[in-house]
Amino acid sequence: MTNARPHTHSTRWTWIAAIWCAGALFDASQTIFLMHAIGAGKSWALPFAIAFVSWLPWALLTPFIVELSRRRPIVRGAISKAAAAHLAAFAVVSTVASAWSAMLRVVFNPWRHNPPPVFSNTWFTSITDQILTFAIAYALIATITYVVDSRQNIERQRAETARLNEELSQAQLAALRGQMEPHFMFNTLNSIVGLVRDQRNDAAVGMIVGLSEFMRRASEDSHRAQVTLSEEVEYLQRYIDIQKVRFGNRLRVSMDIPKELGDAQVPNLLLQPLVENAIKHGVSKRVAGGEIRVAGARHDDTLRLTVYNDGPWGQEDQEATSAGVGLDNLRTRLQILHGDRSELLLRPLDVGGVEVVVTLPFVEA
Repeated sequence: MTNARPHTHSTRWTWIAAIWCAGALFDASQTIFLMHAIGAGKSWALPFAIAFVSWLPWALLTPFIVELSRRRPIVRGAISKAAAAHLAAFAVVSTVASAWSAMLRVVFNPWRHNPPPVFSNTWFTSITDQILTFAIAYALIATITYVVDSRQNIERQRAETARLNEELSQAQLAALRGQMEPHFMFNTLNSIVGLVRDQRNDAAVGMIVGLSEFMRRASEDSHRAQVTLSEEVEYLQRYIDIQKVRFGNRLRVSMDIPKELGDAQVPNLLLQPLVENAIKHGVSKRVAGGEIRVAGARHDDTLRLTVYNDGPWGQEDQEATSAGVGLDNLRTRLQILHGDRSELLLRPLDVGGVEVVVTLPFVEA
């Protein structure tokens, strides 16, 4: 960081020197071609050097013009003051550059005038002959400064906007994550209370231990908006272990997620609320319990995750599509992370049962 400013100044001077060297070279070459065209002698080295070096004041004063252009931009509300400042600066720069050029011609007399040229006459001729060229040069410097600064300001604003959007997204994800954890805790604690009331103390203790381990692991990754699919499956398995303490053989879960999908990035706590929703609306409402199937597949650049339960489609499922805390929360998180490239769909199947389908871009960690 300490070397950023010297590097910037060095780069600026390199560009200024390169541009003015190119311009001076063009002007000096044009001068020599003109001399040869009119037959003004065979010695061209000294006139070439004088014409080249004549642009030195412009190169040295370019940073001053750039700084003035930034301090006095020609914008609405300050046109008069800016124009006056630039006209004064142009007069000074033109006077200095013409005087420098006149001095070189008087001292070295590159065109072998006899008698030697007089400084005042040479200076007047130089400034009158080149005033239009000087005006164009000054306008180009100011215009390039405005264009470059405007582009940098736009890029800076874009970067700042992107940073603020990212921070906002992270804050929204953290808030949604904070909403999910109390929701999960509330449901699990209710289950523990039910076990205690049924005097299933060992099962209640087992669920408390499982809950503690699950929350500890979840808290370690609370700062991560996304995790790998393998990590998410591990979280889900811990949650299922907790619920099996409560439901026993009534809860049957199978998972079919290929190992090659393990590095895919998915939203943190994606599968757990889907399985929780399936247990709440499918398994817990039936004396015989039910089956839940979790599957994953890749289709080109898309990851498709499904959670199926064999329970019937009812009014509660219909309400869950729009008002469920878990599903609504997850839809919002998917929208923040992936926008229109993601989708969450809850639907009944013709063969029976209910399926939740999550589609999101396939991105490896």
